[in-house]
Amino acid sequence: MSADPLLQPFQLKHLTLKNRLMTSSHEPAYPEDGLPKERYRAYHVERAKGGLALTMTAGSAIVSRDSPAAFNNVTAWKDEVVPWMKALSDACHDHGCAVMIQLTHLGWRTRWDTGDWLPTLAPGPAREPAHRAFPKVMEDFDFARVIRDYADAAERMQQAGLDGIELEAYGHLLDAFWSGHLNHLDAPYGGDLAARMRFPAEVLQAIRDRTGPNFLVGIRFTADDQQPGGISEDDGLTIAKTLRDRGLVDFLNVIRGRIDTDAALTDVIPVQGMRSAPHLDFAGRIRAEVGLPTFHAAKIQDVATARHAVSEGLLDMVGMTRAHMADPHIVNKIASGQEHSIRPCVGATYCLDRIYAGGAALCIHNPSTGRELSQPHAIAAAETAKQVVVVGAGPAGLEAARVAAARGHAVTVFEVADQPGGQVRLAAQDKRRSELLGIIDWRTERCTEAGVQFRFNTWAEAEDITALSPDLVIIATGGLPSTDLAGPGGHLALSPWDVLSGEARPEGRILVYDEAGDHAGIQTAEILATRGAEVELMSPDRTVVPEVMGMNLTPYMRSLQGHRVTFTIARRLLALVRAGNGLTARIGTDYSALTEERRFDHVVVNNGTRPLDELYFELKPMSRNGGEIDQQALIDGRAPFPAHRPEAGFDLARIGDAVASRNIHAAIYDALRLTRLA
Repeated sequence: MSADPLLQPFQLKHLTLKNRLMTSSHEPAYPEDGLPKERYRAYHVERAKGGLALTMTAGSAIVSRDSPAAFNNVTAWKDEVVPWMKALSDACHDHGCAVMIQLTHLGWRTRWDTGDWLPTLAPGPAREPAHRAFPKVMEDFDFARVIRDYADAAERMQQAGLDGIELEAYGHLLDAFWSGHLNHLDAPYGGDLAARMRFPAEVLQAIRDRTGPNFLVGIRFTADDQQPGGISEDDGLTIAKTLRDRGLVDFLNVIRGRIDTDAALTDVIPVQGMRSAPHLDFAGRIRAEVGLPTFHAAKIQDVATARHAVSEGLLDMVGMTRAHMADPHIVNKIASGQEHSIRPCVGATYCLDRIYAGGAALCIHNPSTGRELSQPHAIAAAETAKQVVVVGAGPAGLEAARVAAARGHAVTVFEVADQPGGQVRLAAQDKRRSELLGIIDWRTERCTEAGVQFRFNTWAEAEDITALSPDLVIIATGGLPSTDLAGPGGHLALSPWDVLSGEARPEGRILVYDEAGDHAGIQTAEILATRGAEVELMSPDRTVVPEVMGMNLTPYMRSLQGHRVTFTIARRLLALVRAGNGLTARIGTDYSALTEERRFDHVVVNNGTRPLDELYFELKPMSRNGGEIDQQALIDGRAPFPAHRPEAGFDLARIGDAVASRNIHAAIYDALRLTRLA
C-alpha cells in the first residue's frame, strides 16, 4: 500500500472510501428538465474513472417546489429523479467511487418569478442581495411541509442507491434559522440559539427516521458566517456538537463565511490571486473540537496542500472540486507517479462565474469538462501520422500542438516571440492573474515531452510553412488590439496591451473606454489607478465590464475602490481629437441624442482584437480545403476538411483570435475539437 497520505482509505461509519480525495457538492448546471441525465452522469463518471473516492453531486438538489432552481439545479422533489440518480450511482460505483448528493431548500437564495411562481421562504423578511427576492416569512404549516419534503427527497436518494446525503446549510434555508441576524421568528423556532436550532434538527431527525441507521447523513454548514449578529464561531461549534451528541449527522463539511453577495461568495470560494486554502486551519479547528469526520473545500487546488491537510490531521476528506474540473484524473496520476502531469486549476473560476450568469460550468482550459460525451478527455491516436505545422504559441496554438502530438503527428510550432503564451502571458503580467501561466506552462511541458519542435523568434512566412511539406497547417496567430471608434481619432488612443506590457505609462486624468467589457479594460484601469492616475472607466453598456462576472469582479472592485476611479455607464466614446498635450473626447449615448465633449490627458480604448490573418489568407489558395471547415462535420466529430483541391499538399485551418476576438476557453476548444479530428 502507498504511504502517500492522500491514497490512504478512510472509514466513514460502514463505508470505506478508498482514498482521501473528493469533489464537494457543486452544480455544473448540466441537468435537463431538472434531471441528471446523460451529460450530467458522464461528467461524474469521468472523475470516478480518474480514481476519486467520493463524488458529491448537486450543489444543491432542491427538495421543494417553492425552492425553484436558481441555476438549473437537480430537482430532488421529482420521483423521476430516482432512475437517473441510480444510473449515475451505479456507474460511479463500478469504478469504486462512492456517491452522495447535497439536498437543500434554497430559502431566500432564489427568485419567486421562476418555476411555479411561488413565494420564496425564510425565517425572516430580509431580501438576499444576490437574487433580490423578498421572501415570505414561514408559517406553521410551512414547517411541517418542508420537513416532509426533505425526508421524501432523502428517501428518493436512498432508493437510487446513493451512499448518503449531505444537507446544505450555508446561505440557504437551514442556516438562516441558526442566524440571529436572519431568524425573526418567535418561539419555538426563533429566539436563543437552542430555539433557532430546532427546525434544522427536526429536518435531520425526519431524515434519520425515514432512511434508517445505514444511510449516511452529513451537513455542509457555515461554522462562522462572519456576519455581525449571525452565526459566530462559538455558535458553529455549539451547533456541530449538538448535532453530534444527538446522533443527527455522520460527518461535517465545514464552510467559513456567507454567500449572499458577490464579495462574500468570493471569500468563501477564492479566485485567482487570492490566498490558497484560506479556511483550512479553521476547518481543522472544528474537526479537533467536535471529533466528527470532517470534509472541506476552498481553493485547495494543488496536491501538496491536500496532502498537508490530511497528514497534519486537519481534514479526513479533501475537496478538490475545481481542480477535478481541470483534471478529472488527479488520483490516478498521483498513484502512477505522474503527479507532474496534472493539469492545474488556475483559479480563473470561469466555471462558477458561468453558472451564476446562467450558463453551464466550463473549465477555462479543459474544454472536455462538461463535454465528456462529445469531447472525451482521452486523445485517440491517429491512423496515419502526419506533418502538422502550427503558427502561434498562444493557448490555441499550444493546445493544437499538444493534441496533434498526442495523436502521433510530427508537429512544428512557429512563434514570433521568444517564449510561448501570447495574450495569456500579457494578462499574467498582473501578479493577481499570474496563475494563468499554468495554462501555458502545462501545455508547453506536454508538447516538449511529446517531441514538438518549437521555432521561437521566428516570423513565419508562407515559404517557411510549405518548406516543411505539411499535411495540415493551423494558424493560431491571434489578433492585435483594436482602438477603433464609431468616429475618427481611434489612432490617438492607447490600447490595453500598451499598458499591460509596460510600454506605456500614462499619467494624469485617463479615460479607459471599455467597448469589449472583458478583463483587459478593468485590468488596465487597475494598473493605472494603482500608479496614481485619476481614472474613469466608461462603458456603453448598462453595467461595467459585463464579460467579467461576479466572482472575478470582486478583487478588481476591492482594489479600485481605494483609488481615484469613477465608473460611467451608458456612454459611448464617439471620437477623439488632439487638444494640446491631451485629447478631447466626444461622448454620446445609445439612449438619446445627447453628446458632450470632455478633456483627458490620455485615453485607452479596449475594443477587442482584430485577427492577425495575413498568413492565413496567403496560404488559403494553396490549401486543399481553401481554409474551409465543414461545420456540421466538426460538430458531429467527422473529418472537417473538404477536398476542394485534392492535388494540393495540405489542409488549412485557423483557430482562436485569428478567427475573431473571443476568450481563452474558445481558443482552446477550437484547437481541441479540430485537431483531434486531424
